[in-house]
Amino acid sequence: MNPIAISIVVIVCTYCGTHLGLQIRKRLPDHHLEGDTRDIVKLSAGLIATLTALVLGLLISSAKDTLDTMNRELVQDGAKVILLDRNLANYGPAASELRAELRSHVAYTLKLLWHEDIPVNAALQKAEDSRALERIQARLRDLAPQSDAQRQLLSQALQLSSDLALSRWLIVETMQRELPRPFLVVLLLWLVILYTCYGLIAPQNWTVRVVLFISALSIAGAIFLILEMNTPLGGIIKVSSAPMHKALSLLGR
Repeated sequence: MNPIAISIVVIVCTYCGTHLGLQIRKRLPDHHLEGDTRDIVKLSAGLIATLTALVLGLLISSAKDTLDTMNRELVQDGAKVILLDRNLANYGPAASELRAELRSHVAYTLKLLWHEDIPVNAALQKAEDSRALERIQARLRDLAPQSDAQRQLLSQALQLSSDLALSRWLIVETMQRELPRPFLVVLLLWLVILYTCYGLIAPQNWTVRVVLFISALSIAGAIFLILEMNTPLGGIIKVSSAPMHKALSLLGR
């Protein structure tokens, strides 16, 4: 789902709801929007506004948590990559080729996931097909430690490589998440009804139209943030590649 396109749809639909409410008001007899009737319209609009605000708040919180979780995963992965490289360095010359392969894998991952010219779906597909970590693990298991120190380092290296492999699949699976389309449709329906109610009770002037348009723009911005933060490796709002760049700069030293 394209966040920008959906946000534009939200703005158009909510503003059309406002216009619809204003047009209905012109055609209704005055007594339909006076006294108790007006109060009922206000109460209904308040109920829908409360529901919408609650849902948007929960969605923003959930999306921000997704973004923060991905950030933490990448920071931890950067630290694990550095620690794996140091373990291989301490293991001895027998692991030198593995260190070079690890550095090559990290550089490839950075280019794949943070390259502007590669669509995020294509990058994730390549990440799923990549077997670099599995090859590194296989070569680690082929090593023949000659001392207790090497055996301990090899055990730690295997554990770190397993953690990195798990983290890769967690990232791939996290990126499969998206808001259900029926959910967005219901939310949009609430917004249209809400703005239609606003149009019914609003005065007929351009100040009202501008203010309602600005509020619709704000809601569309909130939905844009939700959709963007739900895909933390793509779009305008994405996780920083700084932890992995830092890890890459330290590999092989």
